[in-house]
This record gives sequence, C-alpha cells and structure tokens, in this order.
Amino acid sequence: MIRVLIADDEPMIRAGVRAVLSTDPGIEVVVEASDGHEAVEQVHRHHPDVAVLDIRMPGTNGIEAAAEIRRTVPETGIVMLTTFGEDDYILQALGGGAAGFLIKSGEPEELIAGVRAVADGAAYLSPKVAARVVAHLSATGAGALAGRRTAARERVRMLTAREGEVLAFLGSGLSNGQIARRLHLVEGTVKAHVSSILARLGVDNRAAAAVVAHEAGVVAPAEPPAER
Repeated sequence: MIRVLIADDEPMIRAGVRAVLSTDPGIEVVVEASDGHEAVEQVHRHHPDVAVLDIRMPGTNGIEAAAEIRRTVPETGIVMLTTFGEDDYILQALGGGAAGFLIKSGEPEELIAGVRAVADGAAYLSPKVAARVVAHLSATGAGALAGRRTAARERVRMLTAREGEVLAFLGSGLSNGQIARRLHLVEGTVKAHVSSILARLGVDNRAAAAVVAHEAGVVAPAEPPAER
C-alpha cells in the first residue's frame, strides 16, 4: 500500500486529489495539510511514502516544504502540483529534489501514475510540465532553444550507449525496476547506471536528468500500463 500525504491550502483541491487517488486500491491517503509547515510536521509524524504538495501555499510554500522533507525524511518522495504560469517555481522545486511534477488541470490518470512512479523511486514529469520546463529554460533569447538542445545533446554524448538507453527510459518516468525489465538487466545494475548518469550530466536528481533527456530528445516510449 502506498501511503500519501496531500498538502494544499484549498480544501476543494485536497478533496479532489483524495477522490482521484482513492480510485486506486493500492493508494491510501493517510493525512492532509493546509500549508507547507503543517505538511512537514505531518510527514515527520506519519512518514508517508509520497507527499503531494501544492507549489504555492501561504506561509511555508511547497518548495520550502519539499526541501525540508527531503533533508529530514528523505525516504518520502515528493510530487509537486502546479498550474500553468508557475515555471520559475517548477525550476526551484527541481533544484529542491522534487521527483514528480503534475499540472492540476491534468488527467486523473496522471496523478495516479505520478504517485506510483515516485513511490517506486522514479521521476515523473507530466508531459505538459516537461514541455513547459523545456520551453521556459529555452526562452532566454534568440537561438536559446537550439542552444539548449545542442548543449543537452552534447551532455548526453558523454554517456555510454547503455547509459543513454537508461536515460531515455528515465526520461519517460520509468522506475529502476521497470527499466531493468525493459533492458533485461538486474535492478542493481540500473541503479549504478542512474548514479553514473546523474554524475556525468551534473544534475542532482532523476527529475532534473529527465529534463535533460527531454531537451536532448532521447525520451523513450513509456511502459504500457498493466491490464487489469
């Protein structure tokens, strides 16, 4: 069972997120919070597998809460909820160690997929979020888009062929176990490849590596959902 905390200052948003997650019998919402400070306190108390945090909340915002949770309860994965126009916040959250990013107006299936991916140790970027992040990073002047793509491809060229394959699946949101199955490797080998990829790309976490993968255009097809 995946145990989840939901933090948002709007009760209706919390209720909606809870309702979506409750449709998956493998997910249990164990606690809610109305701001970032309360979210940190409840994570310390309940140690959920995943904390779903709104980026903008009064007082301690989601980014600050995520950083504190990653520092003090690193076993809890972080999924950030965002809206269009919050690109700067998304970039800050990437730097703070968040592993999942979802648009509030996205499909309910994405929320479940994101929570499951982060609980499994993977990064999850909603396709809309990935596109926004790459576009925002590129919107710094004439030729910036081409320049960032070129730079990302140069960074990816530093990887071995196998690391490139792993990065492509990582960029699609697959966990180490899923990547291992797709490439017919043992999970420990994939974990070692991921550590090497992060070091070679000069990034701190899987979500940031996924952004590089999207910029370089090396994202592999996501694993098809299991039939029920």
